[in-house]
Amino acid sequence: MNSAIFEEIYSSWKNNFDDGTGYSFFAKKFGYETSEGLRSAFRRWRKQRGLRREDNIIENKTIASNKTNAKILCFDVETSPICALVWGIWDQNIYTDAIINDWHLLSWSAKWLFDDHVMSDVLTPEEALKHDDSRIVKKIWNLLNTCDITISHNGDKFDCKRLNTRFLFHGLPPVSKYKSIDTLLVAKSNFNFTSNKLDYINQYLGLPQKTETGMELWKKAYFGDAKSLKDMEEYCSNDVEILEDLYLKLRPYIHNHPNLNLWSEENISICPNCGSENINWHGHYYTYTGRYKSFTCSDCGANGRARYTDLDKEKRKTVVRT
Repeated sequence: MNSAIFEEIYSSWKNNFDDGTGYSFFAKKFGYETSEGLRSAFRRWRKQRGLRREDNIIENKTIASNKTNAKILCFDVETSPICALVWGIWDQNIYTDAIINDWHLLSWSAKWLFDDHVMSDVLTPEEALKHDDSRIVKKIWNLLNTCDITISHNGDKFDCKRLNTRFLFHGLPPVSKYKSIDTLLVAKSNFNFTSNKLDYINQYLGLPQKTETGMELWKKAYFGDAKSLKDMEEYCSNDVEILEDLYLKLRPYIHNHPNLNLWSEENISICPNCGSENINWHGHYYTYTGRYKSFTCSDCGANGRARYTDLDKEKRKTVVRT
């Protein structure tokens, strides 16, 4: 994207595309393969310039974050190390009675898909010294309790279980059921990246990367250093933003994506991955005993098939199998 293209899109975007244009229109005009690719590039240019639509800033409120009514939340958490007494630094077995303080939440960040604003919270220095994460745990519980779909990287194995552990510790009930999209599992099941770490995949794909940091940040935050806690919050928030970039890049390959048709009030077929009405029907998809119309989404690039076979009743009767 160059400056002239950005300025033209920005002029329409800041007025909510009231002139009838939109990402699909500009993607076709400027030769982008998909509207989602253009949307991601445009958002990165806006971020670099510090430009956002101020009336889009929504804190702790539910919003529809795509073309359907589904509320899709990207999120990430940072937890403290475990403080324990040890006898050495190599090949150690740490017994539970050596633990001085178990881990707890340090910070969390989240954003509704496509919204400019990143919501976040971090322990105060006083809370960090007391190892009291109850306030920020309750806030992320309230947020997760409102969403339909979550996006995380290694969330199924780490973030979700860690949060559930702290919810249980603080006497909170389970949050309302939501569908989880774990981009780490998507990467492992569909590709063969040399590393499946978020930062490496983004670097490989030319996407924005993580903020550089090290163990020193966690140590200082653990002991209540105000600047380090603020840096931790910013680190976590950046992770959420680059997670969104990765999700949008991988989305066409997510074959078990929660079907966004189910959150649509319209009686029309839409792309199950992004909710777009711009699906191009072409050719057929064949199973062992069925034939279905197939499609490609013009916006996100996902492909799929109709739910019902287009074989007539008489033809279906003639289909046999071994």
